[in-house]
Amino acid sequence: MKFIVSALALVLCSGISVGVSAKDTVKIAYIGPLTGGVSANGIGGRNSADLAVRLKNQDPNAKYKYELVSADDECKPNVGVQVATKIAADSSIIAGVTHYCSAVAMSTVDVYHKFGLPVMVWGAVLPEITYGNDYKEVHRVNGTMINQNEVAAKFLTGLGYKKWVIIHDTTDYGKGHNKYFTQYLTKNGGQILGTFGVTADQQDFTAELTKIKELKPEVVYFGGLTPIGIRIRTQMDRLGIKAVFEGTSGIKSDAYIEGLGKLSEGSLSFIEGAPWEKLPGGLAFTAKYSQQKYPDAPEAYGPFAYAAANLIMDAIEKAGPNRKKVMEVLNKTNNVETIIGTVTFDDRRQNIVPLISKYVAQDGKWVVWEDSLYAKKQRKLGQ
Repeated sequence: MKFIVSALALVLCSGISVGVSAKDTVKIAYIGPLTGGVSANGIGGRNSADLAVRLKNQDPNAKYKYELVSADDECKPNVGVQVATKIAADSSIIAGVTHYCSAVAMSTVDVYHKFGLPVMVWGAVLPEITYGNDYKEVHRVNGTMINQNEVAAKFLTGLGYKKWVIIHDTTDYGKGHNKYFTQYLTKNGGQILGTFGVTADQQDFTAELTKIKELKPEVVYFGGLTPIGIRIRTQMDRLGIKAVFEGTSGIKSDAYIEGLGKLSEGSLSFIEGAPWEKLPGGLAFTAKYSQQKYPDAPEAYGPFAYAAANLIMDAIEKAGPNRKKVMEVLNKTNNVETIIGTVTFDDRRQNIVPLISKYVAQDGKWVVWEDSLYAKKQRKLGQ
């Protein structure tokens, strides 16, 4: 009897709760480019998903403890398939926050379908990722390049610009942007003087830009990611091309501005959703992100990764750590408030994004167009 009392006293003094079991740990995956030219976006996305997990684990009402398993897809389709297969084959992982690069996201959908792993794309914008197959496992919280390019075309034609040259990378991502921008620009009265495809690892654009200078465009539209965008914009300056530089969401990163310095001034970018900086949840996100002292910024799509991780964990809280049941909950997502606005999935599990936000690089940071000196006519694009 003395031994039992002593043992109980030891337990109480150790701070261990009697009769309360520890929460079960549930694993979710994060996959993005953690190395390579667009690693800033992948690291920002990972940190944002990690923040969601940390905050959920601080919630005393959460049924489970969550663990984030991160993997690097390098923004390469072959690597992405290998990583996705390893993650999906691990039965202890219930769902995944997956992919910034469209070519990688497109190459992995068959893997997730085969293994029955529910995933939430957080950054890739190629429409076919959700619309190319009717895979119940594949969801996307961000919008697609279709919406981006419609707004991008209407915006500058609405400002009176008439003559464009298009440069796009030759991946499916770049080709898709070229397709939809061309479609909407022509529809809105813009004239395309020339279209140039460039490879993702191309360093020298002298040949293309020399021809472009002779065409005298008012706007150079670029469909591609930050590393090529930096090189093209730098070489435009060397050749004295004064056209407005209009990019896609692919250049909406702090890395773009850091890489170009003052040359980034006046560059345009378009991204799905409301300006999260203006949403109450977005302000809370930035404050909590800062508190964690991550060494890297969340970048443009970090809030989407954060929202994706929360949607997944909320589904697990509701359905339990079961892939099929989690998938069924995610498929019914409707009018859920997140830091990126209301999320509702259509019949292909694509978030219906009603708004595209316009950004301009101003004084070393991305500024919502409506708040910029350019919108107020205090500065002029292309100067």
